[in-house]
Amino acid sequence: MKSFVPLLLALAIGAGHASHAAASSSIHHAGAKSAKASKASKSAKAGKKAKATAAKAAPAPKRPAIDYDGEQVAFGEWQAVRDFEDEMVSRHNFDRAALDALVAKTRFIDSAVQLVKPAPPGKPKNWQAYSERFIEPIRINAGVRFWNENAALLERAEAIYGVPAEIIVGIIGVETIYGRDTGRFRVVDVLTTLAFAYPESPNRNDRMQFFRNELEKTLVLARKENIDPFSLLGSFAGAVGMPQFMPGNILKYGVDFDGDGIVDLRNSAADAIGSVANFLVNHGWDRNATGPSVFPAEVAPSLAWEPLLGGLEARYEPAELRGAGVVTRTPLPEQRQYGLIDLQNGAAPTEYWVANANFFAITKYNRSYFYAMSVIELGRAVRLARGM
Repeated sequence: MKSFVPLLLALAIGAGHASHAAASSSIHHAGAKSAKASKASKSAKAGKKAKATAAKAAPAPKRPAIDYDGEQVAFGEWQAVRDFEDEMVSRHNFDRAALDALVAKTRFIDSAVQLVKPAPPGKPKNWQAYSERFIEPIRINAGVRFWNENAALLERAEAIYGVPAEIIVGIIGVETIYGRDTGRFRVVDVLTTLAFAYPESPNRNDRMQFFRNELEKTLVLARKENIDPFSLLGSFAGAVGMPQFMPGNILKYGVDFDGDGIVDLRNSAADAIGSVANFLVNHGWDRNATGPSVFPAEVAPSLAWEPLLGGLEARYEPAELRGAGVVTRTPLPEQRQYGLIDLQNGAAPTEYWVANANFFAITKYNRSYFYAMSVIELGRAVRLARGM
């Protein structure tokens, strides 16, 4: 069993992301009314030029690897944390001293606690407003570039897993704009915070256990890949890389699609593509269900369809839907099951759709009809923008 100590030694090596900002300046010319004014003008221009040259030559300040100020707390004195360390030693043969050192460097992230709190009651759900955040030019243009650069990989993933390229492109685009926004929280910090200091809520114990399990998986993953656990950056909830996998899902569904011996969802588009496809297949994607995943529908005034609404699985035959007053604009392929979904539009009429198993496979990535529909619509928009 490899020692965990080398991972901690790697903490001495800082990893920062630098961003460079370009500055521009304009020099305003004034007509010289006298020799003195002309001389002053020339002097001013020379001074501005010198400042501009100095600014151009000076290196841009380095951007920190993380965007938050965490609070240094004595996690190591918390009994629940010490129990967790005991489990890591007994279950995975981790070195206790190394774990103590890691815990001592871990920060409490209050912003993560605030971000996981339920949103206060506000405006009604609005699908059109939600979708405009994702089906927009920046993501579409970035998606075209991503698809063009990775066309062979997407084609290979589709051949192996049966997941269309546009669905994979849609997920990675919605999640991180193709790796542009992968998160700047240290995963160990946020998972430790949420595992042992989750805010009060009805499901607090379940959520704490979930994040505790993910913290365990993070340390196992870091040792397996021989990386510094603090080098893993992600979302405020601990999701990592281009497709925003939780550490447990990296271990379970991550694919070394580029064949370099490691699963790297932070830097390898190939691994991200293969892993997304593998996740969907393991959550119900049906490669034989070709064609649309969703069908626009009309519902009868009788409301007999209401008991069929909701849920995250396809469980009704086309005849059952028709019998309840659900009519699709195009005939549903028979011999398959479907679900009825609603996309609320605030004060505007709600949209109703009939969805097959593949739509619900996407909801296993994020338990939201809005999310799954955004993935489908973004992938479609990118495909059309490529002129296919």
